Amino acid sequence: MVRSWLLLLWVLLDPIYYSFTRLSYIQDQKSNIFRVRITRYKGREALLSDGITIKKNDMLIKIHLHNARLLNDLDKVTCDVTRGRFVFKRVLESLPGLASYIELHPRRDEIKGIIGITTLHKGCRRLGFETYDIKNRYYRTLKQIPFLVISVLSSKNFSKIQKQQPKYLFMSTESLTSRYKVN
Repeated sequence: MVRSWLLLLWVLLDPIYYSFTRLSYIQDQKSNIFRVRITRYKGREALLSDGITIKKNDMLIKIHLHNARLLNDLDKVTCDVTRGRFVFKRVLESLPGLASYIELHPRRDEIKGIIGITTLHKGCRRLGFETYDIKNRYYRTLKQIPFLVISVLSSKNFSKIQKQQPKYLFMSTESLTSRYKVN
């Protein structure tokens, strides 16, 4: 009961969060699970497997999962494996829209790649993402707080909640468009 109320509160507060974070929706809001914004990278240098180096102040598209919608969609799913597959499928279905968004973006030539921060990094390599540890322990701890809240809201069994370390996800623009470009 409390979990349902908290989820309802999250859904109600999400539009306020959206307005303060300068996020944008990608194409059809109903089908794409990402919300994005342009950002300048402030972390340590990261060399990606395709040879692209992400450096400080490089322009990236920061991706955010639409957690309120995901939590709502997952509310009736009890099996953790099914939940993981559902999230994986939603991300996979949303990546072509992200590739199109970047390709049509007025600053597409400046955008070096995409970045996200997540604790859901188990299947990321199959999607084309590369994961990197967040070295700054204060920033990592700060990022753990909302992920812990999401874990509590999404879990049907509180004893199974694990404290996972958030990680950076990267994918170069070239890798994204070569894998997910819609013709």
